[in-house]
Amino acid sequence: MLNLILHCGSRQVSRELVECCPTPPPTPTWVPISHHRLLERVESSLTATGLRVINQAHALSADRLRYFGLLEVVNGDGHADYGLVIGVRNSHDKQFPAGLAVGSAVYACDNLAFSSEIVIARRHTRFIERDLPGLVDQAVGRLGDLRGLQDERIAMYKQTELTDMRAHHLIIKAIDAQIVPVTHVPQVLHEWRHPSHEEFARDGKTAWRFMNAVTDAAKGSSLLQLPRRTQALHGLLDAVCGLQPARAALPAPAGN
Repeated sequence: MLNLILHCGSRQVSRELVECCPTPPPTPTWVPISHHRLLERVESSLTATGLRVINQAHALSADRLRYFGLLEVVNGDGHADYGLVIGVRNSHDKQFPAGLAVGSAVYACDNLAFSSEIVIARRHTRFIERDLPGLVDQAVGRLGDLRGLQDERIAMYKQTELTDMRAHHLIIKAIDAQIVPVTHVPQVLHEWRHPSHEEFARDGKTAWRFMNAVTDAAKGSSLLQLPRRTQALHGLLDAVCGLQPARAALPAPAGN
């Protein structure tokens, strides 16, 4: 089981506090979804598709207007070194839509990376409550394909060797893409050269080792920014490993 202690800028909270979190009143053009109602709907849909939640963690922004939850799920077919994690995101400040993020977390170090994001509703409309069950079921139904692509990606990362020069070049590109702040470069370099976890040192200098060097340095940064940053990281590494963009992610469904 993964340690889903949230390495993030948001405040980790109990499930009970998420349940008690107030939902702002709707307007004629904007209808917010309760954080807890969205979470329960996602859990129900996961169960219906044969995925079992075995671990969870929840975070709220200081004003409780933004929510991010992590659900570790299994269906009897897992991997020895990483697990499947679903991120559930919602906002009550009109800054981003409700959505799911599909990711992986590494058992050895709890590094978290999101590879794909599925938008449940492009905006909170007056019909979102009516349509929520169908939207969530549609989103969860796509997880199987996304998980297969994620497994394919990680397998390729483990097989792709990187020279130190290539890794250093990727760090510069990661800075340019705002994946890694300049202040994190020393930590990324240290994890690349001398991994804190023997699993990455034993397997050699690969794209998988580089990914974990970057994601290890990301601990402590905002979880709300993590999906965008790690998806951009996957974009860099996919190009190095020869993965086609069409194989790395599925198109998002049309908004409502």
